[in-house]
Amino acid sequence: MPRATWVVASLTVALLSGTVVVLQRTEGAAPAAATTDDALPSRALGLSGHRRLVRELEQSGESRPGAAPRPRRIAAGPLRTVSGPLRAARPLRLRIPSLGVDVPFGVDGEEASWDSTGPAPGAAGTAVVTGTGLRLGELRQGRTIEIPRADRRTAVFTVVRVSPGRAPGREEPPDRARLRVIDGETSVLARLTGHRSSS
Repeated sequence: MPRATWVVASLTVALLSGTVVVLQRTEGAAPAAATTDDALPSRALGLSGHRRLVRELEQSGESRPGAAPRPRRIAAGPLRTVSGPLRAARPLRLRIPSLGVDVPFGVDGEEASWDSTGPAPGAAGTAVVTGTGLRLGELRQGRTIEIPRADRRTAVFTVVRVSPGRAPGREEPPDRARLRVIDGETSVLARLTGHRSSS
């Protein structure tokens, strides 16, 4: 090999080795890290943040075309017991945790609706909610029904009776807060037992 070619080859190898060492020191990466998603070439090109963002979007399901957005969870405070009815407030959602039910009120085509001519859920009297596909026949006494409301409170009711048919049953005391949920031929009666703040 001619001397000039040998000098050029040696300088090229030295230059490449020096560049790799400088990049490794700059990024604080070990040579073995080159096999990960945030490998040295990606970091050198400024792509590591992009890859992390893509990975987070894929995990959240937002990067898939046509994927339905996940419902936003409402942060809930501690459950507080009640000694009487709450002030009237517009209900926002119907939740039955043991059945996996979580549907909004007041939108055409949704699964639940509130009879706004009667008491609001949580206020004095018996509020009436109707729905379809709620599977109320699977509900058991002692389970809870939750109604997030416009006043940032979630009224929590405890089921006292599950009955076949849509009959209202015996008259309830007007000074107590009750909830009657009707789905097809099943009727559930629950009483207000607590509330929690929601945001």
